Amino acid sequence: MTDLTHRFTADSVGRALDLVGERWSLLILREAFFGVRRYGEFARNLSIPRPTLSARLKTLVEAGVLTRVEDVPDRPEYHLTQAGRDLFGAVVTLMQWGDKHLAGPEGPPILLRHKDCGEISETYVACGHCGGAVTTDKVTPEPGPGFR
Repeated sequence: MTDLTHRFTADSVGRALDLVGERWSLLILREAFFGVRRYGEFARNLSIPRPTLSARLKTLVEAGVLTRVEDVPDRPEYHLTQAGRDLFGAVVTLMQWGDKHLAGPEGPPILLRHKDCGEISETYVACGHCGGAVTTDKVTPEPGPGFR
C-alpha cells in the first residue's frame, strides 16, 4: 500500500477548508447561490456582524470565489465566479446531509426542485466516467500529480 501520510499536510480538503470551512463563509455562499448579491442583504439575511461580513467577503473575493461588481456607485454587488459556482455541489451535499441527520421531525426546511425534470432533487456523488455512486467502499486513494 502506498504511504499517503502526506495527505495531512498538503491535501485539497484542508486547503478548501482553510478558505470556506468557516461557518459564515459557507452561509454567505449559500445566500449567493440563491440570488443574494448586496452587502445589506447578506447582513440582513444572516444576522452576521458587519465586520465579520466585510472580512469574509474580502477573503472570498481575494480567493476568486466571489467577484465585487460596482455597476452602481456605492452599491456594489457580489457575484459568484466559476470557482464559486463549483462549490454548489459541496454545499448542497452538506445541506442534504443535515436534512437527513439533523432536521427535526417536520423534515427539511428547504427543498430543491430540479428545473429539468420538475422533481425534488436528491443529489449524490457519482463517477464522471461510469456514473456509479462514489462511496467510501468504492474508491481507493492513490498518489495524484501533486503528490510529494
